[in-house]
Amino acid sequence: MNIKSAEFVISNTDYKLCPQDGKPEYAFIGRSNVGKSSLINMITDRKGLAMTSSKPGKTMLINHFVINNEWYLVDLPGYGYARRSKDSREQLQMLIEDYILEREALTSLFVLVDSRHKPQQIDLEFMEWLGENGIPFSIVFTKGDKQGPERLRMNVEEYKQELLKAWEELPPIFVTSSEKKVGRDVLLDYIKSINEGLTKK
Repeated sequence: MNIKSAEFVISNTDYKLCPQDGKPEYAFIGRSNVGKSSLINMITDRKGLAMTSSKPGKTMLINHFVINNEWYLVDLPGYGYARRSKDSREQLQMLIEDYILEREALTSLFVLVDSRHKPQQIDLEFMEWLGENGIPFSIVFTKGDKQGPERLRMNVEEYKQELLKAWEELPPIFVTSSEKKVGRDVLLDYIKSINEGLTKK
C-alpha cells in the first residue's frame, strides 16, 4: 500500500464523538513507552504525525488520522502506566474499553509489545480480555532492532509459547523496527488485504 496522504482529524475522550463516516478503523494500543508513536510515524512515513513524548503515559485521548481518505489509523492511550492516580487509571481504562467494545467501525486492533522483554502479565491479560470479547487483533512486536536476531527470535517464540497455553490459535504476529523501517510493508499489506475484503462484501 502506498501512503499518499495521512492527516490528523480529531482527538477526543468519547467513542461516540469519533468520525461517523463509516471508514474502517485500525487502532494501535500498547503499554506506555512501547514505541507506539514512533511506529505510527514509521507506518505513515510522516515524522511528526503522532507526537512522541519523553514522558510515558502522556496520551490521554483517542486520536484519529485519516489515511488516503480511505481508512482511519487510531492512536489509543497506553495502558498500565503505574504513576497515574487510581482515578486517572480507571478513567483511562473506561475510555479504552468503551472504544474497543462499542466502536462499530473498529476493524482490527494492533496490540504493541516491546520485543526486548519477556511476556508481561498485563499484556497477556489484555489479550485474554480481547479474546473473551471477540475483538479481532494482531500482535506487533516493536523495537526489533534493539537486540540481536537470535535474541529477538527467542523472545518472540517465548511469547508464542506463553500464548498457546491459553489459545488454540495464535493471532497474526508482526515484528517491527521504527528506526530500520522493518515490518512497514507487511503491516500495510495486511491492512490493505482487510480493506479489499470489506469492499467485496
